[in-house]
Amino acid sequence: MSLMSDAVMVIFCDVSSDPAGHDDWHTHEHLPERLSIPGFLRGTRWVATNGQPRYCVMYEVARLAILTSSHYLERLNNPTPWTSKMMRHYRGMTRSFCSVTGSFGFGMGHASLLVRFSPAAEGGAPLRQWLLQDILPQLPSRVGIGTAQLLEATVPPPMTNEQRIRGQDAGIDWAVLVTGYDQDSLGKLMRGSLGNAELEKHGATGVCAATYRMDYSVAPQDLGA
Repeated sequence: MSLMSDAVMVIFCDVSSDPAGHDDWHTHEHLPERLSIPGFLRGTRWVATNGQPRYCVMYEVARLAILTSSHYLERLNNPTPWTSKMMRHYRGMTRSFCSVTGSFGFGMGHASLLVRFSPAAEGGAPLRQWLLQDILPQLPSRVGIGTAQLLEATVPPPMTNEQRIRGQDAGIDWAVLVTGYDQDSLGKLMRGSLGNAELEKHGATGVCAATYRMDYSVAPQDLGA
């Protein structure tokens, strides 16, 4: 299993400010702050190489209840001055709490493909079966690819003071995360068996895909004292 648990928070967004300033804050304050919360296992920032939005951030947590815990909500409702400043620059924030309903391969590559979509009405079961039986299990054996996961959103995140600063977050329904070591292989996958036409043929709607490179990753043991 490439992810550290079967519970994740996935965030997609752009920023209106200088990305370097955002990345300084996100690396030196935000990721360490989040990873100091009990139950947070790893936080990873990805930056788009082909497609939009610019950022995808993923937090792996011990269980989904961590994301509605008092420890986490206390941080969200009491943002630091630097966080309050940065929240005003977020654009198009999409944020979901997801269960990992299928995971194949091992490790995590520095390159990734993230595909967001919704199952068509009454089409969830056939689409899930196609992904979990016919597509995702085969991907880790391909050249350039190492892992594949299906993520499905659960309860929507509650409103918090951080969200009030940046504006109402949107959500995702399902997402496929594929990681590997070759961007071209992931690009071909995005145009092929995980492309819009194939996903729509099997019951997906609103397909949105982009390839990313890993930009920074933090786990609690990295923080020291």
